[in-house]
Amino acid sequence: MPDRAPPGTRADYAAFHTLPTRWADNDAYGHLNNVVHYALFDTAVTLWQMEQGCFDLTGAPVRLLVVESGCRYHAEASFPDTVHAGLRLGRMGRSSWTTELGLFANEDATAFAEGFFAQVQVGSQSGRPEPLGEAVRAALERIAV
Repeated sequence: MPDRAPPGTRADYAAFHTLPTRWADNDAYGHLNNVVHYALFDTAVTLWQMEQGCFDLTGAPVRLLVVESGCRYHAEASFPDTVHAGLRLGRMGRSSWTTELGLFANEDATAFAEGFFAQVQVGSQSGRPEPLGEAVRAALERIAV
């Protein structure tokens, strides 16, 4: 694919979470099954949001919904690799944003997969988009590169 962008590097991402792989993550071909990449994205985004105080399961007036996601695979990874998930802000709107992610195996400098999670903040009762608060905006701005 001549028009395909090369894999990103660790320097392209602003925050990282280290995530273990599991034996069950390997598929019949001996590498991470493609659904595992999405689980790693979801875990990294949720951990980062929890650290920032943006993820709340206590009945807060707003909740976060994933409305779109994607992944581009660059290379194989497998158990027992340790994955370092890099995060950065892709874009931020009034009530939604996109987090871009890169997955790095062990100490590799380039991503074996890159993807994104687009999320929208909605009212817990209404299910309608709600504007992002200043604290959420500030947290997202900290991972802008």
